[in-house]
Amino acid sequence: MDIRERFLDHVKNLGWELSPGQLEQFDRYMKLLVSRNRSVNLTALTEERDVYIKHFFDSLTVVKQVPMDKVEALIDVGTGAGFPGLPLKILFPDLRVVLLDSLRKRVDFLKDVIRELELDRTEAIHGRAEEIAREKEFRERFDVAVARAVARLPVLAEFCLPFVRVGGWFVAMKGPEAEKELEEAGGALQKLGGGEVHQEALSLPEGMGERRLLSLRKQSPTPSAYPRRPGIPAKNPLR
Repeated sequence: MDIRERFLDHVKNLGWELSPGQLEQFDRYMKLLVSRNRSVNLTALTEERDVYIKHFFDSLTVVKQVPMDKVEALIDVGTGAGFPGLPLKILFPDLRVVLLDSLRKRVDFLKDVIRELELDRTEAIHGRAEEIAREKEFRERFDVAVARAVARLPVLAEFCLPFVRVGGWFVAMKGPEAEKELEEAGGALQKLGGGEVHQEALSLPEGMGERRLLSLRKQSPTPSAYPRRPGIPAKNPLR
């Protein structure tokens, strides 16, 4: 059984099934990623099995914390090569997805993927979260803001929660050492309008690593003071 067939089974274990067309989109995405990675630093993982499990499957684990079939709009903050936003878009084709990254070369790659995979209601935006979150078009307009391996939780919350509507979800995809970040982030989450954090430990299939999903529902609007100017959240995290 090759990695594509195993990937189908792993996704079924999450409670979802991929059509042949969706599986073809994942395959094309993988080939575009590996090809472009020769000229642009997109990922350290280029073996098929690594891409399918550590990027594609890992991205789809968001379904364990959020009822994605009920979500209309998602923003992926610091998306890099498109994770988790693009795999979620492939699985849920009606989803509106915004992919935000501060590096122009990555955004150019994402635009090529969107075009090649013919993904509608999907856009890649070049910019910093601290600035884009202040634009009326984006502030508190999303059901879900998600980020994977971007920054520590107090900083990440200030990047992401201003995008989330009240009642929506913020999801931080972390490694197994997430507990200390949770302790650091209590004050920041409260200031930014966040509610109680739910933590879920999970193991990637085929023995490929441990992960932690941290999620919360937004309880109140984010005060207009946040996010602070570019660079300030990382230099002086909220407490």
